[in-house]
This record gives sequence, structure tokens and C-alpha cells, in this order.
Amino acid sequence: MALLINNKCINCDMCDPECPNEAIYMGAKIYQIDSSKCTECVGHYDKPTCVSVCPIDCIKPDPNHRESIDELAEKYVRLMGKEVLPIITDKFKRFV
Repeated sequence: MALLINNKCINCDMCDPECPNEAIYMGAKIYQIDSSKCTECVGHYDKPTCVSVCPIDCIKPDPNHRESIDELAEKYVRLMGKEVLPIITDKFKRFV
């Protein structure tokens, strides 16, 4: 599933530059995540980098955008125009 940034966000600017898909952007009051671009870093890293760098733990799974690891890998392929190695999807499995 895509991730979301909840209202505990303090706009610290840590997550935005970490997103390899450029899915994070400044919303009206806090940072937001474009679910059509968020792959939870599948294809890039072992776990979502935005979650790793968030100092207040305000980035959570988005219950309105549930996706399997295979769906996230397919989204990565669409966004990047690359194939995802099977080992990546096996290694990543789920961070949630």
C-alpha cells in the first residue's frame, strides 16, 4: 500500500529529498504523499526511506491505498521503465 503522512508532521523537510519516486510534496499545511507514485521504495531500497528518516514517526501505511508487494513492483516498473528483479520483491516482502 502507499504511505501517508499524518497530521503530526512538523514539516522538518527530512522525507522529501529521500523519496526516489518524488512522491512527497508540500501540501497546504504539511507534506503529503502522492499514492500514484509511492512504491514504499520497492525497487529502490529494502524499506521506505521516508519512514527511516522521519523523526516523529508520522508516516504510516495508507489504508485507502492497499497494494501487494507485486502491485508495488508493477508500479515501480511503470514509473521507472525498468524491470524489478524477483529477488527484490522476495527480499522486501512487507514493511507493515
